[in-house]
Amino acid sequence: MEKPIEIVIFGAEVKCASCINLPSALETMEWLEAAVGRKYPEKELQFRYVDIHQATDKDEAFAKAILEEEYMYPLVVIENDVVAEGNPKLKDIYNKIESL
Repeated sequence: MEKPIEIVIFGAEVKCASCINLPSALETMEWLEAAVGRKYPEKELQFRYVDIHQATDKDEAFAKAILEEEYMYPLVVIENDVVAEGNPKLKDIYNKIESL
């Protein structure tokens, strides 16, 4: 059986200053889950949301990088590779999924 593809969206309850007119990180995850699920119904996808202020050890490195402004959020990470930050583009996410 094929291992599920893990798609992690990092964000925070409060939007970043440059993201005021964009959806929240949680809304972004819900949108991605619907869009990617429709595009790849045959793939086993595992979506996970991580609040950068409550990250566990597993997610701490990405959360810390966001807090230190190395990345903007929402940050989309697929199989531990950063695929998108800020306003994610479906094409980039699809390309990563197809490369796996």
